[in-house]
Amino acid sequence: MDVNDERARELLSQERRRIERSIAARGEASARAAEDHEEPGERGSEDLYEKELQAGLEDDLAEQLAALERAEARLAGGTYGLSVESGRPIPDGRLEALPLAERTVEEQEALGR
Repeated sequence: MDVNDERARELLSQERRRIERSIAARGEASARAAEDHEEPGERGSEDLYEKELQAGLEDDLAEQLAALERAEARLAGGTYGLSVESGRPIPDGRLEALPLAERTVEEQEALGR
């Protein structure tokens, strides 16, 4: 499938809805956790682990939202679908699977090393 501007907008809109639902769910979970609050020390390290896990999830969602905003800016600027690193086209299949992709698979793998 060819990822044209209309398809890119559709993919990014779906991603925005997914991220916003996840953020809302995190907020609801945090509110429930606050209501279920136990006395300090009752849960000990389990509570600390849960707080760190939740903070990590919130950080991940914030990064996804930032990546979405960068993708939307690239779409508006006419560079969506091109690697931010090399300017080479990102294959349509990659964009369909990962609409927030900023690099080709090879570039992303090299970055991860």
